[in-house]
Amino acid sequence: MESKNYHEDLSHIRSMMERSSRFISLSGLSGVVAGLAAIFGAAYVCFVFEREGLNYFDGDRITFSKSMVNELVITGTVILVVAVLSGYFFTANKSKKKGLKIWDATTKRLLFTFAIPLLTGGFVCLGLLYHHLFSLVAPATLIFYGLALVSAERYTLTDIKYLGYCQIGLGLISLFFLGWGLVAWTFGFGVLHIVYGLIMHKKYK
Repeated sequence: MESKNYHEDLSHIRSMMERSSRFISLSGLSGVVAGLAAIFGAAYVCFVFEREGLNYFDGDRITFSKSMVNELVITGTVILVVAVLSGYFFTANKSKKKGLKIWDATTKRLLFTFAIPLLTGGFVCLGLLYHHLFSLVAPATLIFYGLALVSAERYTLTDIKYLGYCQIGLGLISLFFLGWGLVAWTFGFGVLHIVYGLIMHKKYK
């Protein structure tokens, strides 16, 4: 009997340590919304290319106008804002239901660790746009986003690193198939986010 209580106490202590050292309120539904936003955004980008009479699959042979670049950047920004807001909304609700704080030392460490590779990737993408290397932007976003996920794994659900590995792999592959960067981007940010989100929602509901 004492042995049973001892193991129960250890299990409880481990659970409390896990809660204090990891941000475990990430919502799978936020991944689904982010994925849907990415797919709708990619569909709009395809519309823009068709409207301009361009074939994205020509890869680095495409010439982008300044107005088109601005439109694509705005589209990407809107997708990012939708993803961030949905992530906050669903995660805050989940934290409230579990009686957990959404903003604490662990959250700060998570965001800092996540932001370093993400911001680095953002500046790399700005440099690529500046030098008109547009076909490299999609692979770069996948790679740096994947690195951010893998880096942040130590402070949140360990499952997130597998999504990161997939994003990095897609980004590296698309570097050699520049005309297919948008397809890889849509699959990575869209389809994989939805699949990952549904799995996480079911697993940690």
